[in-house]
Amino acid sequence: HRGGEMVYYVGVDVGTASVRAALVTRAGLLQSTAEEPISIWEPQADHYVQSSAEIWEKCCSVVKRVTQHVERSQVRGIGFDATCSLVVLDQSFQPVPVSQDGDRQRNVVMWMDHRAEEQAACITNAGHRVLNRVGGVMSPEMQPPKLLWLKENLKERCWNKAAHFFDLPDFLSWKATGSLTRSLCTLVCKWTYCPPEGWDASFWTSIGLEDLLENNSSKIGSVTCPPGSPLGDGLTREAAADLGLDPGTAVGASLIDAHAGGLGVIGADVKGFLLPCEDQPITTRMAMICGTSTCHMAISEQALFVPGVWGPCLSAMVPGMWLNEGGQSATGRLVSPISSSSEPCILPFTGGNIYSYLNSHLSSMVNDGSAVDLLGSSLHVWPDFHGNRSPLADPTLKGMMIGLSLSQTLDDLALLYLATVQALALGTLHILDAMREAGHDIRTLFLCGGLSKNALFVQIHANATGLPVVLPDQMEAVLIGAAVLGACASQDYSSIQHDWNIGTFEDLKIKCHYSMLYYIILYYIILYYIVLYYFIYTHASFVKQTYCLKSQAESKMIIMIIMNS
Repeated sequence: HRGGEMVYYVGVDVGTASVRAALVTRAGLLQSTAEEPISIWEPQADHYVQSSAEIWEKCCSVVKRVTQHVERSQVRGIGFDATCSLVVLDQSFQPVPVSQDGDRQRNVVMWMDHRAEEQAACITNAGHRVLNRVGGVMSPEMQPPKLLWLKENLKERCWNKAAHFFDLPDFLSWKATGSLTRSLCTLVCKWTYCPPEGWDASFWTSIGLEDLLENNSSKIGSVTCPPGSPLGDGLTREAAADLGLDPGTAVGASLIDAHAGGLGVIGADVKGFLLPCEDQPITTRMAMICGTSTCHMAISEQALFVPGVWGPCLSAMVPGMWLNEGGQSATGRLVSPISSSSEPCILPFTGGNIYSYLNSHLSSMVNDGSAVDLLGSSLHVWPDFHGNRSPLADPTLKGMMIGLSLSQTLDDLALLYLATVQALALGTLHILDAMREAGHDIRTLFLCGGLSKNALFVQIHANATGLPVVLPDQMEAVLIGAAVLGACASQDYSSIQHDWNIGTFEDLKIKCHYSMLYYIILYYIILYYIVLYYFIYTHASFVKQTYCLKSQAESKMIIMIIMNS
């Protein structure tokens, strides 16, 4: 309360397919939430685009909805988080098209857009020192390769007209305040910015984007600040009218959506639950933000370099701490089509939550009280259907399913769903092992995001990693994290506490089961690379002359024979 009046903060989260907002109390409790869908266009394969105008319109709609029952003066601050998508505007801050079709309103290259794989590979092969901060490999999901693609493929239509390149979180804070100050979260994590030195001019010059350095790097940002810092004079009159709030309402520098989730859970109070992290620093915790993709956030007091894992990034999430970010490019996006892939006549499901239904059916398949986990012994999934973000850092990898039969019963669908969830959990274990080898001491997982509401997903992650899992009592941790930014900007910030624990099974049989599955999965990927390189070398003449269909068929056949053996 402030002067006897209840005060609130607004958090706005722009995810892959929707915009959400929450009205949050000073104690960190959700008062109300609202959600609106946003459009995604796929003009060609691996090209995903959106509209910044539509996104802002939906932000205004959800904020008005969550604040309609409180006085404007009660809203002390607002914070934004968003996916790390690339927004392109011209000199007059109007949209610039990012696709061959020339549609000006479609001016956002989405985070999951992989059009720039070739440019990312070229940047990686150049071996510039900035790669040390991104795990040694440039991802096509970062901004430099996307910028390079735009220059090489849309020079007249886009590149020559562009005057401002924003990460989507920074676009939102600019739209709200008129301030061109960029958040350290976005620039450090996705643009190779390195405080306190700033931009590395030799990097941009080496990849042919030296024009971005003109006018003190005005196109990509020359002024930065930590997340949650107050921007400008708060909401402009125009933005305040759009959002239904008072002009001057504090606006905090933004965060990437996953980092907002990390901020919302990683500082949780877990006293009284006998967890290994209870009397340990937050550097023993990993935050997992589980949505369309999953991000694995770990912080440290000293810079730790993890091959295939992004970072270390200073003050990108927690001020004064170094952040390493692992991830899986397709998690919720993978589980959803798997769980709905059956013919309607096979799945006697009439509504409700499909995951709860499949979880219940898996439980009914278990005999003699054994664990559901053990049902997945003969069906294996390699989950990199959209490439591997960490720790292999190979965007060209594809997914695999081993052990399928012609049967298409409900049991088969449930087992495929289980195998997919187990594969994602083992992918998390793979990332954990890479971080531990580099010096992280992670003892507890803190989960948030849509998939964290799936009890099976959570429990299998606990079982596969052998670590306790903590869930927030306020389940919308990403929105809480965004609201914290507004609270910081208003200088009224109070800590957020979460306290729901889910423990691990201490069943030796389950531990042995996941150890076996983990090494089977790693065995598959090693064999994949062995066979791939074998055919590159032994069929070099075919590769140079033409992409021979016969050799392609031979290689696929041999790969599958080896995998199944």
